[in-house]
Amino acid sequence: MRMKSIEPCCPEKPELKNRPLLTEDQAASLDLTFKMLANGTRLRILHALTRSGELHVSEIAETLGLKPTAVSNQLQRLTDRGVLGYRRKGNQILYRTVDPCVVKLLDSAWCLTEDADARVQKRGGK
Repeated sequence: MRMKSIEPCCPEKPELKNRPLLTEDQAASLDLTFKMLANGTRLRILHALTRSGELHVSEIAETLGLKPTAVSNQLQRLTDRGVLGYRRKGNQILYRTVDPCVVKLLDSAWCLTEDADARVQKRGGK
């Protein structure tokens, strides 16, 4: 099975400030996306795949220090949502990110988190 190449993130869409206000259905769909990503293990899997390109379950499990069954469950969720793709290589299934938007979102969220943490520390918070 040949992997589908990664397409550009959100091709030909206007900037967020120029888009109509989210409908309730769009907001609910966006909510599902954020809920799917709101899991530390799934975020770590996405980062590991972004760094390595393509990994099989055992490699991801070893990288994250988790059991392969725990990783498989999370990979299935990410695959079902269309964020990850996979291909067979002999007896192994290799996973990779197929949606560059999720990589961009992860990078932006990490930046936001680091910057927010720095601002809180600067003003004497936790």
